[in-house]
Amino acid sequence: MASSNDIRATFLDYFARNGHTVVESSPLVPRNDPTLMFTNAGMVQFKNVFTGQEKRPYVRATTAQKCVRAGGKHNDLDNVGHTARHHTFFEMLGNFSFGDYFKDAAIPYAWELITREYGLPKHKLLVTVYAEDDDAAAIWKKVTGFPDHKIIRIATDANFWRMGETGPCGPCSEIFYDHGPHIPGGPPGSPDEDGDRFTEIWNLVFMQFEEGPPGYRVDLPRPSIDTGMGLERLAAILQGKHDDYDTDTFRALILASAEATGQDPDGPHKVSHRVIADHLRSTAFLMADGVLPSNEGRGYVLRRIMRRAMRHATLLGAKEPVMYRLVPALVRQMGAAYPELARAEELIEETLQLEETRFRGLLERGLGLLADETARLGDHEPLPGAVAFRLYDTFGFPLDLTQDALRGEGRTVDLAGFDAAMEEQRARARAAWAGSGEAATENVWFEIKEKVGGTDFLGYSTEIVEASIVALVTDGAPVQSAAVGKNVAVVLNQTPFYGESGGQVGDTGLITGPDGLRIAVTDTQKKLGDLFVHLGNVQSGEARVGTPVAAAVDHARRTTIRAHHSATHLLHEALRRRLGTHVTQKGSLNAPDRLRFDVSHPRPITAEDIAWVDAEVNTKIRENTEVVTRLMTPDAAVEMGAMALFGEKYGEEVRVVMMGAPEGNKPAWSIELCGGTHVQRTGDIGYFRIIGESAVAAGVRRVEAVTGAAAEAVADDMRHRLNEAAGALRVPPAEVPTRIAAMQAENRRLERQVAELQKKLATGSSGAEAETVAGVKLAARNLGDVPARELKGLADAIGKQLGSGVVALVSAADGKASIVVAVSSDLTGRFNAVELVRAASAAVGGKGGGGRPDMAQAGGPDGSRAEEALAAVRGAMAG
Repeated sequence: MASSNDIRATFLDYFARNGHTVVESSPLVPRNDPTLMFTNAGMVQFKNVFTGQEKRPYVRATTAQKCVRAGGKHNDLDNVGHTARHHTFFEMLGNFSFGDYFKDAAIPYAWELITREYGLPKHKLLVTVYAEDDDAAAIWKKVTGFPDHKIIRIATDANFWRMGETGPCGPCSEIFYDHGPHIPGGPPGSPDEDGDRFTEIWNLVFMQFEEGPPGYRVDLPRPSIDTGMGLERLAAILQGKHDDYDTDTFRALILASAEATGQDPDGPHKVSHRVIADHLRSTAFLMADGVLPSNEGRGYVLRRIMRRAMRHATLLGAKEPVMYRLVPALVRQMGAAYPELARAEELIEETLQLEETRFRGLLERGLGLLADETARLGDHEPLPGAVAFRLYDTFGFPLDLTQDALRGEGRTVDLAGFDAAMEEQRARARAAWAGSGEAATENVWFEIKEKVGGTDFLGYSTEIVEASIVALVTDGAPVQSAAVGKNVAVVLNQTPFYGESGGQVGDTGLITGPDGLRIAVTDTQKKLGDLFVHLGNVQSGEARVGTPVAAAVDHARRTTIRAHHSATHLLHEALRRRLGTHVTQKGSLNAPDRLRFDVSHPRPITAEDIAWVDAEVNTKIRENTEVVTRLMTPDAAVEMGAMALFGEKYGEEVRVVMMGAPEGNKPAWSIELCGGTHVQRTGDIGYFRIIGESAVAAGVRRVEAVTGAAAEAVADDMRHRLNEAAGALRVPPAEVPTRIAAMQAENRRLERQVAELQKKLATGSSGAEAETVAGVKLAARNLGDVPARELKGLADAIGKQLGSGVVALVSAADGKASIVVAVSSDLTGRFNAVELVRAASAAVGGKGGGGRPDMAQAGGPDGSRAEEALAAVRGAMAG
């Protein structure tokens, strides 16, 4: 029996032998189609190739594409487990031609593969074609030899594919497998076509037209091929099963579920095992592609799928979390074909265990409430919408989980009542928010979020995303369009732009669209938690709500921001290890050109400490360890050794960023709660350099640093300055410190010598040079650039020589006036030194002065008016 892995490999190998490039599956989060929540077909990653917007180095491709259908118009969630062929996750095998071969090759390829490579008997097969597609019918007849009744013409859109209202389109041809007359159902196009006898296994799309406005359709110059075949359906046929859940991959997961819960895999709880097996695949692959559970967008769909599976685990009698224990079985089955599953195995297990642990208590209480409420209802009476909303709002029950729980009783939910209760809650939230003190101008964001929901942030894994404009705001008010030159705030349904938070600045970049639309994004802000607002200017074209656009982050700027943000984690840990665990973050800035990091520390950080921290951070950078991100509860993160960041508000789940090798019981050298963007490996930071340390508040020190090219520039500048200094001193750079120390010692010796000479000059023959004012001797001297610190000593020395009298000294070092006045003790009754020095200070533009009646000092900004200051003293004495 061929395994699912064998079937997948056979498909890819066959088309590789026939000139096709084997292309890896694209992620489940489509980055080139803003209309899709999840990738749901093989052609999604080639959409822009088919439309001519993108060129690739091949014209033939083949893929095994991961697909999810849960949420939006492509939603199989409600039927999973209850039917043979509905899944939230499935694999689509496909071959593609981008203007190379067409029907005449695509049909023979398909026929040869399924009949020769897979060995399906021809008599079990039939095909459909679009009613008007005579070419396809003729080729099928030639290739297969089928009579006309086995080439069924379908006149409906079921056999005509369109990419959208306009764009590429064309007829389809489908291959069906006949399970035999013992299975109810009729061939496609018949009244009984919905039965299970005939299973569609492969759809061939012939893109041959370009469709425009109604009535306009022209031939494409280079027709293309897009095919899709469900691996699970094909595996069921090749393995002799009529039910996808009986194939090898699903059976392995169902048996793992049965072993974990102790319940018969084929007993009365068969549906629950099937739901768990299916939902395990979708949740694991979504997390491997970067989707994590949340309350908005894709994350909420993931959480809905998880919680639906967790309810079925409870129905199986599980008392402890089950889902995470099944992940190894999934990796064994599919990890070789999809290595990302194995790489994310630990993250998937941790997240599933966390979610199930948190939800289990809510689930038990919620199911108890549901049982109490349904006991009051009559047979098949719908559950009141208010009760369903309470289960949603208080116990975290997605609406479809409640509907699924009621399914066995034949009950539904009063959806109108549910919607009414939801609207009442929104009205309460609006009223509470309006009274929270927020500026009235911010009310627009609440209204927008209420209308369009939060923004899906994809920036952890990509910097370019195709999106749709869902709201525009100019001059504080929502608008439908914004013209050239207009400053505008843009809200997209999904974005790679990081909104400013946690100390990391918002991203900048470009938003481009049809008809030359170009919006230069100068900042990105987060409003109301998860509404990302892109602030910018319309440089060309016209921005309109509903326009599909490409959003591209400024890569170079984001790269430097990532490096600076990641470096703060290493810096934080190094400071704690050097200075003590009292060091905690008090604020930060992670910008493209620098980082600023404020920490609690009672005194200046010494040069020796800075040098140690510098070296330690660079050591961790050179170790080039992987930067690992995990999702967990804040308490679990702190218990593991994580540090919370100042100013951040944490929900029930947090992102934990780990850097450096494990140490003891700690899984990494640095562990922090952080929602920012980071490098993939510490080596990506490049180089780290502290450039400043200062005080910002009592007990808070600020460290400023740079990384990468900015750090190299600092080092280059310092080297250049050192070389300049060495040249000026005429010594090698290595001898500059020694030479400067010698010069400083010589300078101090000369300063002492000058001071002594100035003192001798100032005090020499003081009595002879004294003048008489108001019958009192006055020694008034303008001492030029004598340092201000010398004036008091000189005044004392001159006063001793003078005896009874007044000394007034003024110096003008550095252009500013410094004044000292001394009055002998026998004259303080007549003259107050403070009053005299204040008069002198006013003459040089100063204010005030202070001291004692016998000695006072003051200053002023204008040293050129020293003589006027002395004259002011004379005038004050004479008066």
